[in-house]
Amino acid sequence: MPTGTILLIDDETQLRTVVGRLLELEGYTVWQAPDARRGLQTLHDHADDILLVLSDVKLPDGYGVELLPRYKAQAPLAEVVLMTAYGTVADGVRAMKAGAFDYLTKGDSDDQLLVVAERAVEKARLQHRVADLERQVAGAQSTFDAIIGHAPALEAAKHLARQAAPTDATVLLGGPTGAGKELFAQAIHGASGRRNKAFVAVNCSAFSCELLESELFGYKKGAFTGAQAVSFPCK
Repeated sequence: MPTGTILLIDDETQLRTVVGRLLELEGYTVWQAPDARRGLQTLHDHADDILLVLSDVKLPDGYGVELLPRYKAQAPLAEVVLMTAYGTVADGVRAMKAGAFDYLTKGDSDDQLLVVAERAVEKARLQHRVADLERQVAGAQSTFDAIIGHAPALEAAKHLARQAAPTDATVLLGGPTGAGKELFAQAIHGASGRRNKAFVAVNCSAFSCELLESELFGYKKGAFTGAQAVSFPCK
């Protein structure tokens, strides 16, 4: 049975009651709001819990398509499905371009509503899982948790790496094969101001001295055969 929290925003009390009950019978937790103001307040207070916003297009204090960015701003990981009594293709296209998961016409079959709700909730749940994993990975990298050990030499190296990570200083890691140089590099990258950019590991031994210099520092046009234009290293 599906589970998850859905926010239903509609000024028609009878429709809210019917749709809310239908969703609850399927296993969802349903919160209701009669207008955009109270709906946005509920989103603000429970952004981490709500997976789907099911909103009427025409509300007493706003128009659904125009409100959609405000819904997403309050709960970025939640999906939004808009409902209308008088749907048109143009409105539907506009809603989808604005970021709506789907656009439904009131009076559509209950089965269609439930299918759309299940798909939207599942997508939102996956987005929450990805965000949680990203936070866990970032936290592990930035705190050097991936480097296991308590030897004095290792602790000293970790302390020095932590000091260097937030700076723009060039860091040279030395040691024999298998010592954990790449692990330290990843930890330093994860604790640096460049943590949101790609970490690229390069096996220097796979390049010749001349080619490695060109790959790391770039080259001028005509520096060697095949150098047809100026090249700068990736940043």
